[in-house]
This record gives sequence, C-alpha cells and structure tokens, in this order.
Amino acid sequence: MALDIKLGVSTWLWTSPFQTETISLFPKIKQMGYDAVEIPVEDPSVIDGKTVKQALEDNGLHPIVCGAFGPSRDLTHEDPSYHQTSLDYIQQCLDLSVEVGAEFVAGPMYSSVGKARLVSPEQKKVEWDRAVSNLYKVCVMAEKAGQKIALEALNRFETDLINTTEELMRLIGDINHPAARVLLDGFHMNIEEPNIEKAILQAGDKLLHVQVSENYRGTPGTGQTRWEDYKRGLEKVNYRGTITIESFTPEIKELAGAVCIWKPLASSQDAFASDGFRFLREWASS
Repeated sequence: MALDIKLGVSTWLWTSPFQTETISLFPKIKQMGYDAVEIPVEDPSVIDGKTVKQALEDNGLHPIVCGAFGPSRDLTHEDPSYHQTSLDYIQQCLDLSVEVGAEFVAGPMYSSVGKARLVSPEQKKVEWDRAVSNLYKVCVMAEKAGQKIALEALNRFETDLINTTEELMRLIGDINHPAARVLLDGFHMNIEEPNIEKAILQAGDKLLHVQVSENYRGTPGTGQTRWEDYKRGLEKVNYRGTITIESFTPEIKELAGAVCIWKPLASSQDAFASDGFRFLREWASS
C-alpha cells in the first residue's frame, strides 16, 4: 500500500546556518521533486520570514521549522536564566513558523544537544520535572500562536534524557497538553529502538513529523535500515505528514563537528538529495 505523504529535505544537507540567502537552494530542491523543505533555525536574526515565505510560494514548497538546541538553550539547566533564553528562542521559532506558513516547530527542545551524562535517579527526576514544567509553557506559547510542537528523542550519545519513543511518550503524557506531539528521527531510532514498527505505533496519532537518513546518516537506501518496518508502522498509524531527509555536510566544519561527520557520506550533497528522493519515492509508492 502506498503511503500518502509529502517528501522533504533539510537545508542542513548543504549549508549552515539557514539565513535568508539560503532560499537560493529552493529551486534546486523543487526541481529534484521535493514537496517540502526543512528550515533549521540556528539564528532567527538572520532569517527574514517575509522573504522566505515568498520564495516558498514561488517554488511551491511547504515549510517545516526545526529548532537547534545548543548549550545555551537548555530547559533542564539548573540556572533558570537558561530556561528564559530557551523560551525566548522558541518563541522566535514559533513566530517564524507562523510567518512562513508552517504548522509546528520541531526538535529536541527539552534539553541541549550533547548533554549526555550518567546522573543519579534523583538528578534525572529533577531535570525531567524541569523539562515537563518548561515544555508546558512552550505548549501554551504554541497554542496561542496556533501552532504545535514536535518533540524528538535523540540517541544516547546526544542526550541522557529522552532516547526512545516510549520515554518520549511518557514525557508528553506528563506535559499533558494537546500541542505536544512527536517527531521521529530514523537515525536515532536505528540506534535506540529494538523494534521500529512498535516505536511508531507507540507514537500513534501524536506523530506529527518524520526525519530519515541511513543508519550511518547517509543516503536513504544505501545502508542497513529496515525500511519495510518503517513503512508498516507508518501505514498502521495512518501517517499523512512529511518525511524529510535530515543529514549534514562535512563542508561546514562547526556543524559537522557537532554531529560527528568527519567525511563525505555521498559523492556530493546534490547526489545525496536526488538519490535519496528517488529511493524514498519508490519506497513510499510500492
């Protein structure tokens, strides 16, 4: 059975940070066949939403806004000033999402990426409660803006708080707000989930967005990913959203270092995107 989905790609595949001038990628992305483009917001101040919205319309692309949560953006930090910095940043992302015509802001916004430590159960409970309390505030902000949030589990090397869909669903249950939804990222799932299909079923009707790459973060279809398990799960939850390729270029050294990509993962980033699109289109339609 064919999946009724859109296909998208993150501009992180080519460059970082996204800024207004990054819209120069949009014609190429559309020409490759994509329906949507993921806009990773590292620095909101370098993005003019009005210009980006016009470029999206000119190229017939649907936007998805994703947050970037570095060390200063941490809703679980012991210093409350970090919480306010994070909330202010997320509000900017929500404002941009509204302006460009997206419906939600996605990402692992509960904590900073790379915060992976062995902590006591007591400390973990403290940080969990901070995440719940602050993400409830984020949900209220999102609801006021007519938006939702899509929370993402990360692998154990990038966070110690939320690694699996089961943990993510428990977090969302504790937040207890209808704006809190799910982003599933296949790269992290391939590391952490014993059963991909079961993980997708755990997300169920909370699933708002899906990101994919291969198990080694390369071009979809070239690695060890069990794509049939993803498809069965997505069919069972009747997923009708967007599936986007998220990977990174080794040419942007700061970003490549942050995600531990030390070498090219394809012959070129354009080949990564075009070959990945062809594979996903065939996979979704078969």
